[in-house]
Amino acid sequence: MVENQIFEKRPRGRPQLRCDDDTKSLIIEAADAQFRESGYAAASINAIAQSAGVSTKTLYRLFPTKADLFSSIVSDRISRFFLALDQSTLETMDLRQGLERLLTAYGMSTMSDDTIDIMRLVIAESDRFPEIATSFYETAIVSSNAIIEKWLMTQCERGLIRLEDPYMASGMLRGMMIMEPQRAAILRQLPPPNIAEISRRARICAEVFLKGCQV
Repeated sequence: MVENQIFEKRPRGRPQLRCDDDTKSLIIEAADAQFRESGYAAASINAIAQSAGVSTKTLYRLFPTKADLFSSIVSDRISRFFLALDQSTLETMDLRQGLERLLTAYGMSTMSDDTIDIMRLVIAESDRFPEIATSFYETAIVSSNAIIEKWLMTQCERGLIRLEDPYMASGMLRGMMIMEPQRAAILRQLPPPNIAEISRRARICAEVFLKGCQV
């Protein structure tokens, strides 16, 4: 009697390669560490590629310039801000809760150790590399202001608050939330605030702000 044997077939060809998105994430993580450790000018593309486990050819294919790498790091920070907001939950909250949630997410994004390090780098090297200042301003500051401005405009349309200029109000609100503690952290006078401190500041800022514009 002959027994039939079942053999597992091995796939032919090269093993499955990592997708570009996953590779980009590894490179961004490695570049973030390299920039924070060495600064922008001294950061080594070869070291970044080696740390990410990719060739320099692959790195340059995905990020043609060092400025592209820096911009992607900043964009990654803003993406985390978007994810932390959870727009569907934000829409179900009342006015005060929604503003506190918005400000808390913004505070955690802008006053984290990573973001403070990036801001120090921008301040230190923007004279030599103005492109990183432009990238940070457009990607981080303008984008986050637009998120908050949009939320404020929605509340105006709902008749819950009254603002003459939502764009300007957004900038004032952001400054009230982060300027003092962020500046102290950048200058190494105080550590960045923890989650409890950020939440408390968001509550107070929301209360002060709404007293001036709530209908």
